[in-house]
This record gives sequence, structure tokens and C-alpha cells, in this order.
Amino acid sequence: MPYARHALISLFAHSSESLSVVLITDTELDKQEIFSAVSSIGVSVRHTWSVHSQAEADDRAQTVFARHANLLNFRLGHPCWRKLTDPILFSNAGDEMIILDPDLYFPNYFAFEQTPKEGVLLMWQPPSCLLPHEVVMSAYGASIRLAHHVDIGVAQLRNDLDLDWFDWLIANLGGSGIPRVMHVEAIVWAALAMRVGGGYFDPDYWYCWRYRQWKRVALRLGMSGIRLLKVEKLDSVKCFHASGVAKWWVEEACRRQLFHMPRSVVTPSVPMPFEELTLAEYESDQRLKRLIRKLGYYKIMSARA
Repeated sequence: MPYARHALISLFAHSSESLSVVLITDTELDKQEIFSAVSSIGVSVRHTWSVHSQAEADDRAQTVFARHANLLNFRLGHPCWRKLTDPILFSNAGDEMIILDPDLYFPNYFAFEQTPKEGVLLMWQPPSCLLPHEVVMSAYGASIRLAHHVDIGVAQLRNDLDLDWFDWLIANLGGSGIPRVMHVEAIVWAALAMRVGGGYFDPDYWYCWRYRQWKRVALRLGMSGIRLLKVEKLDSVKCFHASGVAKWWVEEACRRQLFHMPRSVVTPSVPMPFEELTLAEYESDQRLKRLIRKLGYYKIMSARA
């Protein structure tokens, strides 16, 4: 993933703090390739980093999740789901964990927020991206509360999760029958948010790219993704989640050196409280989406880079 290279370069180069980074991948070949790639970018000696394959994580999971069969099974589903389980395997009890997607970009010199003693910090992005529908309804059917506007680009918490509850959650979302869809990850984070508390990162500093309607129209009219990316105000942002098609534009912008010179954005920001997505609100949103789909909007406004 070329965009992941620029995520790591900007992370290591622009963090004002010394970092201990654990990169978790799939095969042994992936591990070797990532190790070579990170070795080539000249990481400062003030940072430490390591790369681990799924086989290494599997060995640890047999011990850490020995009493939690649903977690053992869940982490072998969609690869994205291991973002929920595997960081636990590579940190000690009570340690802070900052879980990062590979399609992030850190445009300025920045400092992470302080990890809360309790709860989780997540990025904020409207509208809701909780799907598939049957898994969301399983959550509501089990009286599991879900947070609204959850983005999964960054999650910050301590390694003190209640594994019994986590295992129960997976069982009630469908257990081994959960469809292997990456978006299930967001449902689990949304449930965890309402369970343990915390809040959203301030979106002025932790900014997630939004595929707004005017952007869809601009792309359909021929505007390039790079030009669209230039409209984003990233001069005061700590972290930019280049979700969807935007990740490829960031990769090109980095190659062409189109981003501004980094500035210092190290001031702590104040999280916003989580907002609950009630069943009534979710069903109302689904009715609107069905209507829009029926009218052919999504087909007309399909993405083009």
C-alpha cells in the first residue's frame, strides 16, 4: 500500500514525542517487505518500531484469549477486525494503545492527546457508516447501545478492556455468523464507545475526509482528486484520515510534494462527548438511504479519481 508509506513517514517525522510503534501485518512475506520499507525511510533513533506477522499474533492470542472463544474466532475473520483484537496482544495491561489506520497523514508537527485513564477516543465523521444492517440490528436486539458518527481511523485507549464483555459482544453480534465485512469493525468500536465512555477527538485537529455532495459533483464535472485535496484546510490539523478514494490522492500529493510546509500543532485539544445512535434514528437514516438508492443517486455519483 503506497499510501501507508507516507503515513509512516509523516508519523515518524512529525511526531513531537518519541514513539514505540508496533506494525501488525499478515504473512511472513508481508513482514519482510514492511521491515525493508520502514528501514529505508530513515526513522529517527528516538523512535522504536517492530513488525509482526499474523502467525506471531496467533501464538499470543492462544494465551491471552484462552477463555474467550468468540474473540479467538472473530480475529480470524476479516483482516480489519484484527485492529480490534491484536493490539491487546502486543501491549501490557494498562498500557496506552493508539491504534492507527494505514491511510492517515500527519501534515504538521504534532502531539497525540493524553490517553484517558478510562474510556476510548475515536475520530468523528458524519454520517453513520455502521453496516451491515443485520449486524447493527443484532446489536439493537441485544440492547447494545451504539455511538453515532464513529470513524475508525484512530482509536486511543488503555489496555484494560473487559475481555468477558468483549467476547459477549461478539457472540451477540452474530459470533461465527458475522458477515466478513470490514465495516463490522465500526460497529464494535461504536458499541465499545457507549460501554466504556470517552469521546470523539476534536475534528478540527483530527480531521476525517468527508465525501460531501459537492465533492461528488466536482469529480463528476472533471475536477481531479488532487485539486479537490488542495481545498482541504490542513495547516492546523494534527491528523488527516484520507478515507476512501482520498488515500490515493494523498499518495500522489506526497510524491509531487504538494503539501504545505509543516507547522507546529502540539496544543492539547478537548474531546467531544459521544453521541448515541438510537434505533429510531438508525431506522430513519436507513429509510432515507433506501429512497436515495432507489432514485439512482449512488449510481450517478459514483467516485472517480
